[in-house]
Amino acid sequence: MPITDPKSQTSGAAEISFKESISPAAPKAGEFSPRYAWYAVVVLMVCYTLSFIDRQILSLLVAPIKRDLALSDTRVGLLQGLAFALFYTFLGLPLGRLADTRNRRNLVSVGVLFWSIATAVCAGARSFGSLFLARMGVGVGEATLAPGAFSLISDYFPKERLGRALSVYAMGVFLGSGLALIVGGAVIDFTAHIPAIDLPILGTIASWRFTFLLVGIPGLLAALWVATLREPRRKNLLLGGDGRPSQLSIAEVFTQVRVRWQSVLGISAAMIFVSMCTYSFTAWAPAFFQRVHHWTPGQTGRSLGVIIMVCGCAGMYTGGTLADRWLKRGVREAHLKVGFVSAIGTLLFIPAMTAKDPRVTLALLVPAMFFLAMPSGTTYAALQIILPNQVRGQISALFIFIFNLGGLTLGPLLPALFNDYVFKTGTKVGTSVAISIGIGAVLAALVFRLVYRPYRVHLAAMDALEV
Repeated sequence: MPITDPKSQTSGAAEISFKESISPAAPKAGEFSPRYAWYAVVVLMVCYTLSFIDRQILSLLVAPIKRDLALSDTRVGLLQGLAFALFYTFLGLPLGRLADTRNRRNLVSVGVLFWSIATAVCAGARSFGSLFLARMGVGVGEATLAPGAFSLISDYFPKERLGRALSVYAMGVFLGSGLALIVGGAVIDFTAHIPAIDLPILGTIASWRFTFLLVGIPGLLAALWVATLREPRRKNLLLGGDGRPSQLSIAEVFTQVRVRWQSVLGISAAMIFVSMCTYSFTAWAPAFFQRVHHWTPGQTGRSLGVIIMVCGCAGMYTGGTLADRWLKRGVREAHLKVGFVSAIGTLLFIPAMTAKDPRVTLALLVPAMFFLAMPSGTTYAALQIILPNQVRGQISALFIFIFNLGGLTLGPLLPALFNDYVFKTGTKVGTSVAISIGIGAVLAALVFRLVYRPYRVHLAAMDALEV
């Protein structure tokens, strides 16, 4: 079956249309109550939270890891960014196809189990290379979550409530990052006077290694929890001339993406810069407070963790609520408008990270984090509602591939490069982070604004095809 431009598809409704179901074994449309749909979002959000704890815990362990493994800031930046992003981004593409063609719940459950084990394996790293490989394993497991979760949630909710639902799911970014700081800081402070810990079977290990073991264990239980979810019936499927759901080839999937390339590429590029801001801050803010203000990991974790969790979740929920409200009022680019507003507010990180008084820094971080968090869920929703069901897992993976390959790599690495090669001192880490975030915020605002017009066209075309 040929796949054509969405605008031209509206005239071929006899051949191409959408319907709600795919499998007689799947639950019927409307079978899931709103309460159960939100329950599923909470389960997936918990997994996302754990994924960010496992991903971000390294940022609080920079000092002992550098000491024990003799690493530079640049190598630490590679461990936090490239080591994780390498497989997280590339494996997302085939895993996204699995999410579009197989049981999504099982895919996510296996992924949670895999990354939790890989996190625990980080405890046994004896060199930069072995820790790099273990971090790659964390990325492999976490690559299953986003394509599966986005597709599942899009089938649990109508598009008018999808912005808020995906924003609640995406709160896991800030819950996980915040908890990693709070829990990790507390553990490090608690074990600071204990150079090593004796464990059964494993023997004597350094306290930072014990931290990796500690944060990996909850994921084993989360994997079992995900396995109890019910797979929803797929909605908005592209149908062939015989009225049956089309099994799109890879070429046809890319055709569906290609005819919407302005929206897909624009949103992805904007999120490269947003995620660059996020990862620059979360990767190096703990080091900033410890190096410049001589705070302990516990002080750093408590202060930053609370701000990231409370302000990040509030900003994300507000962003999703605004997008849903604006969309109902006829603002077609509502989800992207949230991104533009967010990028402007994110510039508050510049004075925050260059202030000399840590109290001023913390005060400015409150609104800065609120604005930074706003578009994470809405951009996910923006792509889900302009593409058919058979493409949603794959577009999620492609989206993550693009913005993480840029943002997750550049975010931790750019401040490290400024530290090592421009300022040539680790005490200027606050200025390095401020410069990195300033660049990212300005570019994100420009790109979001440029995508308004093509996105309106693609959303209107998709609306015309829904039945």
